[in-house]
Amino acid sequence: MLIMRERLLGYWALSWVGLISNIIAIPIIALIISYGPPLKVANITLAISLGWPAAIVGIVSSAALLAERKWGVTLTLVSLSMVISGTGPYSVVRLISLKDIFGIGGFTLLTTLLSILALLYWCNPKHRRSIRL
Repeated sequence: MLIMRERLLGYWALSWVGLISNIIAIPIIALIISYGPPLKVANITLAISLGWPAAIVGIVSSAALLAERKWGVTLTLVSLSMVISGTGPYSVVRLISLKDIFGIGGFTLLTTLLSILALLYWCNPKHRRSIRL
């Protein structure tokens, strides 16, 4: 019996983008830690407590999405929430204290906004209703 799956626009593209960006995020986070003295303690703390764990959870969730596992969507929501909870406040503090709109502060603000858009996409109930293993 052949079961037709509902076609979800952007599913495969965002799954691949998530996997690649989370793999790239690990060395970028290490680069930001070694960047320099402004907010060095905050950089190290956020990298160890949120940055690397969110990237690792993101890699696992993207792999689960590519393997069409139903729990991949839930894990993706967790990973994106971790990213938003770390980069959102960090970018605001960095933008206010260092006026860093074209540097790391602007990059983390852009990451926050893109993660919010991705979170809205993956919250679509069609992802949880579609038939996947």
